[in-house]
Amino acid sequence: MTRKLGKGRLVAATHNNGKVRELKDLFEPAGLEVVSAIELGLPEPEETEQTFAGNALIKARAAAEATGQPALSDDSGLEVTALGGMPGVHTAIWAGEPRDFYKAMEKVENLLQEIEATDRSARFVSTLAVVWPDGHEEVFEGEVHGTLVWPPRGEKGFGFDPVFVADGETETFGEMDPAKKHAMSHRADAFRKLKTALL
Repeated sequence: MTRKLGKGRLVAATHNNGKVRELKDLFEPAGLEVVSAIELGLPEPEETEQTFAGNALIKARAAAEATGQPALSDDSGLEVTALGGMPGVHTAIWAGEPRDFYKAMEKVENLLQEIEATDRSARFVSTLAVVWPDGHEEVFEGEVHGTLVWPPRGEKGFGFDPVFVADGETETFGEMDPAKKHAMSHRADAFRKLKTALL
């Protein structure tokens, strides 16, 4: 049985400032106060699952348990068709520590060149998990399809945004006005599904 999210505080179970900004943009107009795991000083749980949903649930469960409030987590990544869906759930790991997404983008490009790939199609996937302190859970998946370009273009966005052009567009997510990106992104797609069900 789907449960509605009441107005009030929602813990964003992420340590990624780019994601926090997007989640605030999406949820605050719905009357929810988004507070991040960073602001609350919550530790970052280890992501040990092999699916976006599994990792999103790990983070949301940990935050709901720690705060006694509903928690939302997003696990997302880039799946490149010619690379068999890589980097997928390991998207952030490809950027190393500290996160260097230019290196990660370069790694993808080098692999595509090594296999002389003519197919540069890819998709961004976002899985939103909401977990309540009593253990109730809801999961929503969104996606956006597009093509990878090289070299990277644009300073907006984060992660792989500068090399991803959504189908039907000419700008990368790194060049696009954030409001336009938010309206069409994988996270926005997942959020639409969540909004219909929970808000």
